[in-house]
Amino acid sequence: MPKRLSLALMAGLFCSAVSAATLTDAQKQQLQELLPGTTLSDSTLDKMAEVFYTREMPVRSRLQAISKLVGFDQMPKGSSFKRVICIWDIAGRNGPVFNAAMEQRALAVEYGINLEMVPYTSETVMVEEFKAGRCDAALMSGLRARQFNLYSGSVDAIGAVPDSKHMQTLLQVLAHPKQAGHMVQGEYVVMGIYPAGAAHIFVNDRTISSLAKAAGRKVAVLDYDETQAEMVAAIGATPVSTDIVSAPNKFNNGQIDILPAPLVAYEVLELYKGMSPDGGIVDYPLTQLTMQLIGRLDKFPNEVAQLIREASFEAYPQVVDRIAQETRRVPDKWMITIPEKDKQEYEVMMQDARDALRERNYYSADMLTLQSKIRCKFNPARSECSR
Repeated sequence: MPKRLSLALMAGLFCSAVSAATLTDAQKQQLQELLPGTTLSDSTLDKMAEVFYTREMPVRSRLQAISKLVGFDQMPKGSSFKRVICIWDIAGRNGPVFNAAMEQRALAVEYGINLEMVPYTSETVMVEEFKAGRCDAALMSGLRARQFNLYSGSVDAIGAVPDSKHMQTLLQVLAHPKQAGHMVQGEYVVMGIYPAGAAHIFVNDRTISSLAKAAGRKVAVLDYDETQAEMVAAIGATPVSTDIVSAPNKFNNGQIDILPAPLVAYEVLELYKGMSPDGGIVDYPLTQLTMQLIGRLDKFPNEVAQLIREASFEAYPQVVDRIAQETRRVPDKWMITIPEKDKQEYEVMMQDARDALRERNYYSADMLTLQSKIRCKFNPARSECSR
């Protein structure tokens, strides 16, 4: 978590208590006691709203302006606001994601904010805790985020984002204040969307290099997503229901033949064990994955989340660099090059799948339309661009 993102989160935690949309008289009185010499007038709240959504000031300047408006630096020593942030890291407390979050906790304390970071190795358990209100925000996969926000959760739609350039453009659009209305669904708000790398097909037999050759093979599908099982069965393969934690072990132990996974998982999950000696990785991305920070709207008003979303996008280059470092650990010998004809077959199949899933409201029609516009921007010659 880069420093500018942590600053946005810290200011967000503080300012969430003074959102004009949710502030009660009791909250005003409580804040007044915590902020001696500062009057939280309606005028102050209106000015804050303007700062939240302006594009004329960089995020850091807007944070400084908000701090002055609410007397952030006047908080008495020992006063603090507390928020519980649940972090999904498959490696748990010692994992890279959780450690990056903990590095920022010390900085937050300096500003009078108590961030309680709670690690989870099971995404399923974490999501249930979040739903139960035991987390104020939770960092999860984009696939899981779909249940909290169909629009942002459709960013990971199969084949919708061909490469990292498309992803960068998409995330830049989503961080714009004009998209703020899409970021709230029910009692939840999207606070940040981060790239997690491309998902590829890992196989234990290099001859499984096309859809036709997957027939009769065992394919890992997520246990909470029945649609994945339907798609796998449709190509004649056998879906094996599993979760993100146990799927790599099943692949490494030979219980499944095909595992969709990001390249960054190669070393940390020791997927070379499942590919040895005759397997490989199909050199064609199925989709670009994301991690998403979802918050409770009563803890993080959308104005606050907007600042965090923009700061999240500003961190895009650093996140991509880290992903690139991990993907470079994959030896070239594992990559399975496929003919152009097979790539076209994959693309048609994924387009048909997106269309069918949009009709079932599995994917957001608005998000799929936006993604199509971005694909056509990069390659106007695509057949879909003449529709």
